[in-house]
Amino acid sequence: MRVVSLVPSLSETLDAWGLRPVGVTRFCDLEGVARVGGTKDPDLAAIEALEPDLVVLDEEENRREDYQGLLERGLRVHATAVRDLEDVESALLRLAEAVGHAWTAPVRAPARDRRRRVVVPIWRRPWIALGAPTYATSLLAHLGYENALADRGPYPHVELDELAALHPQLLLAPSEPYPFSARQRAELETVAPVVFLDGRDLFWWGVRTPGAMARLAAVLDGS
Repeated sequence: MRVVSLVPSLSETLDAWGLRPVGVTRFCDLEGVARVGGTKDPDLAAIEALEPDLVVLDEEENRREDYQGLLERGLRVHATAVRDLEDVESALLRLAEAVGHAWTAPVRAPARDRRRRVVVPIWRRPWIALGAPTYATSLLAHLGYENALADRGPYPHVELDELAALHPQLLLAPSEPYPFSARQRAELETVAPVVFLDGRDLFWWGVRTPGAMARLAAVLDGS
């Protein structure tokens, strides 16, 4: 089956299932696969030229106008929508059905009662943070970490002094979408002690999810 994936986490998932996409975005990790633009600016003509049997998109990652544009070109499109950890299993089951793959959901570790209050900036200049409903906030809650901005919408604009006023116990700095690193540590530490995380483990849902949960727990519990 010829599949074009415009979702980095689902490109990874499809490849793990043995169904390597014929086209992916420039943000996907797969090497040796045709690039068809970005998640927000895909080249629809290039996608059509690959003659895919299916194009995979996500409601949050991709734009509705590109979804409509692909349909207008007569292409078959499968769109996912995940806002909670609980959505992952059903989304993967539907994707597996769409591509003819037999997938069985793995056993998930139980939710933990431990609660630590955190904030998660995801962009700088302007400052944007992680809120809810989002997969990442749900994942953190399952691991026992409460997002202090969970009542502010999915991706609120904030200032660092606003974050500090929430008195979080930790500031989690992911490596994407903004590539936070030690260069920003002093600035971020004005809010709370900083823990740097692999952004893919925090935001990419799919076959990565079980391993990501274990890796994030190990990093966070050690902080």
